[in-house]
Amino acid sequence: MGTSEFAVPALTELITHKFELIGVVTQPDRPSGRGKRLRPPPVKVVAAEHKLPIYQPEKVREPKFVRTLKRLAPDITVVAAFGQLLPQTVLDIPPCGTINLHPSLLPKYRGAAPIQWALINGETETGVTLMLLDAGEDTGDIISAVRIPIQNEDTAFTLTEQLAQLGAKQLVKCLSETPGDTPPPSIPQKNAEATHAPRLTKEIGDINWHQPATTIYNLIRGTAIWPGAYTFFRDNLRLKIINCQPLPQTLDAPPGTLEIVEKRKLLVATSDGALQLLKIQPATKKAMEAADFINGYQAQTGEQLLTASVS
Repeated sequence: MGTSEFAVPALTELITHKFELIGVVTQPDRPSGRGKRLRPPPVKVVAAEHKLPIYQPEKVREPKFVRTLKRLAPDITVVAAFGQLLPQTVLDIPPCGTINLHPSLLPKYRGAAPIQWALINGETETGVTLMLLDAGEDTGDIISAVRIPIQNEDTAFTLTEQLAQLGAKQLVKCLSETPGDTPPPSIPQKNAEATHAPRLTKEIGDINWHQPATTIYNLIRGTAIWPGAYTFFRDNLRLKIINCQPLPQTLDAPPGTLEIVEKRKLLVATSDGALQLLKIQPATKKAMEAADFINGYQAQTGEQLLTASVS
């Protein structure tokens, strides 16, 4: 059971290692792009290429689909970035349990956006946890966990790819060592240490220049996939910040003030340190280098970038 790109390496590894896949469950095709054409989930594309049986229930808790799962009679179910909570009626079907591939070091960052919040919060390490699903949100017993450092240049894009590949290999190792009639060994989570990683909203990307440069940089890294970190320039022109670099130097100007320095470098004052903007995407236009933005918009030192609440 999986939907997004994060789940693709897990499915690919299961295919490569010749596990008997009796079905792939994914979300229904959804409208996407300007034309709102129906697009299949990435997991469906891979499953179709390998001629695997595909199921796309609107809700896995639908009685009709629960009956379908019971007829399939899986020994074990694997879940990775599926997008729906599984009810107990579904969890009770496989005798070896339901294994979930979760991209955080549980019990930290339970929820829909663990990779994004780890970056936004400035964590220096993360990892992948295999757990036995229960009816709660990422509260099941832990089978195993693998840690990796978060590099300063990591974004939600790079970290998602790393953890997807790491988790896929961890999953194959677990399944290869699991006997065919009981769930793999596991230990309870320490619930007192749990933190939450809720789904991101569009508003989370609104940059507050009164925060420190490193805090803003982490927001830009964490929201890189969606919704992106953004600010406003002049007549409410929305700018998405694609790439930037925090600097230790302090600008003698209010937060949000632009300063253009040698070789057309674009700096922004923050409450602590400065941020050098490297790539920017104005609304309705393609992403551009900072120098091209300066030239195209005749940006001047002293101009202000604003948050949505004051733009």
